[in-house]
Amino acid sequence: MRFHVDNYASQSEKNEDRIERLHWISRFAIIASVLMYFSYIAVIQGNFTGHPSSPIPPMMAMVNASLWTAYGWQKTHKDWTLIIADLPSIILGFVALITIYVH
Repeated sequence: MRFHVDNYASQSEKNEDRIERLHWISRFAIIASVLMYFSYIAVIQGNFTGHPSSPIPPMMAMVNASLWTAYGWQKTHKDWTLIIADLPSIILGFVALITIYVH
């Protein structure tokens, strides 16, 4: 059984200003998420210079982002905001994890 949010949202929650505000919040969230995941570049550089970091943070970031990406992909209407925001974490988390052991 699927629930449709539109059935439970009041008219005031569906207004155009609120929708536009949510679009802007999602755009800023994408930027913040991508910047956060690009911070793994410093971890990767540290791994290559002989200062390996703990494997747990990049591994958990990669697992978390994979789960959120799968969730966004499986929704009735693909949640591209969620997918795009989490793809860098999957890639950079994997690279950071590999460089911990291969340096």
